[in-house]
Amino acid sequence: MEIILVPYHLDERLPDRDLPLPPHLDVTAVTEELPGGDVWARLGRLYTSAAREVARVARAGAVPVVVSGDCTVSLATMAGLQQAGVDPAIVWFDAHGDVQTLETTTSGYVGGMPLRIIVGYRPELISQRIGLRPIAEDRALLVDARDLDPPEAAYLDAAAVHRSGVADLGEDALPPGPLVLHLDLDVIDPADLPGLRFPVPGGPSADAVLAAARRVLATGRVAAIDVACTWYPDGRDDTGLRARLLAELTAA
Repeated sequence: MEIILVPYHLDERLPDRDLPLPPHLDVTAVTEELPGGDVWARLGRLYTSAAREVARVARAGAVPVVVSGDCTVSLATMAGLQQAGVDPAIVWFDAHGDVQTLETTTSGYVGGMPLRIIVGYRPELISQRIGLRPIAEDRALLVDARDLDPPEAAYLDAAAVHRSGVADLGEDALPPGPLVLHLDLDVIDPADLPGLRFPVPGGPSADAVLAAARRVLATGRVAAIDVACTWYPDGRDDTGLRARLLAELTAA
């Protein structure tokens, strides 16, 4: 199995120890000397390289497993599959909606926008830079998303994006066709997974999230797995849970 490691939180390079992958895996790390300019130009350079690696693995008939420090790398995962001739839908596990826009965000945090970009928001920002074609809203399934800002809630009320909880996620809820399984690990309750950058209490356990992910994988339709390790880069894994999560997801 080959893992594509993108060791960044947005355009911030993370310490190598921060993403504790099992030692026996074949890992391709994507790193770049990022240009000056705004964050979109910098991410465009990084994600062009990441998409190329995803396409290479997919063309070889394997399932790319992309591990990174944020959710925006999903843009490269989707673009890479499209370059390989796959037209995927997406199943998006997250404590947040990730459907903010530059016009609605109060923080300006780019990592709160990737699902909205995938379904067509302002392609000139980054989609056109990396060759990402938007997908229809009804081909996106948002799982959990228990913490929504008012503009996100308003958008989702009007949009065709589907919604599901973790516990009740079944095959009948999934979009048709090949799937990208995107897992932002902050979907897990912070009592189970300490050190998250954006913790949201009241979430499912790590075991419940893994069980739901396995149900998606059991369909045989997952074309890529995208794992966002959205915890602080302190390198600490006192409980061993970070390593166990990554071991189970990459083994799947």
